[in-house]
Amino acid sequence: MEKTDRIIPAKEPIYLEGPRSRRYELGFAWQVFTEFIKGFRTLHFAGPCITVFGSARFKEDHPDYQYAREFGGLIAGMGMTTMTGGGPGIMEAANRGAFEQGGASVGCNIKLPFEQQPNPYVQTSITFDHFFVRKTMMIKYSYAFIIMPGGFGTMDEFFETLTMVQTKTLLQFPIVLFGKEYYRELWEYMEYMAQQGTISKEDLSLVMLTDSTREAMEHIMTFINKNYKARPRKRLWWLFEKKARIPSSK
Repeated sequence: MEKTDRIIPAKEPIYLEGPRSRRYELGFAWQVFTEFIKGFRTLHFAGPCITVFGSARFKEDHPDYQYAREFGGLIAGMGMTTMTGGGPGIMEAANRGAFEQGGASVGCNIKLPFEQQPNPYVQTSITFDHFFVRKTMMIKYSYAFIIMPGGFGTMDEFFETLTMVQTKTLLQFPIVLFGKEYYRELWEYMEYMAQQGTISKEDLSLVMLTDSTREAMEHIMTFINKNYKARPRKRLWWLFEKKARIPSSK
């Protein structure tokens, strides 16, 4: 049998063609629209929320897990709903604290390649396909934001929220950065940004850096009491929304 050399063809180049087809873009726009509507329907009657952001990697024995759990309980004690990303770690802890105090608890989950499962302490749960839709929901229904130690995702959520408050795209709701040692260098860099003039010195006052859960909640409560009053709301179920069920933690 005659032996011949096998010629391996060069890898086909990938060309940058710009936007996809109009049909694809229309389909994507429709998918995003329906995801927003799903979020609005699910969270419309969630009540005024406080969102807790933080790492999904902390276990139950981690100190920050316990702090987040305490935050959930304190939020429930204020009569507000605890909102998180719905996953494990800090998110689970905050939902758990609210659940244990008989408070309302919401989880906005996200589909990931390694599949983030909703934690068992949420009464209202929704899973999103797109991070930007999920972040919009977690900001839209909240009146304060607590940023616990976390990674890239937490930093993304923190700086997007802060930018929206800074630019007055969002009302000046309180933002708490929890963990002085964890965020020490970040805070120093933010001060450096103010020194260099890339942000205003007044922008630093948009964030409270603390190690105290009580101090954080007093800061949030002072703002809410100063700027808002509770108002009864007529509930119209015209999109067939389901009222959140709050089971007993006992």
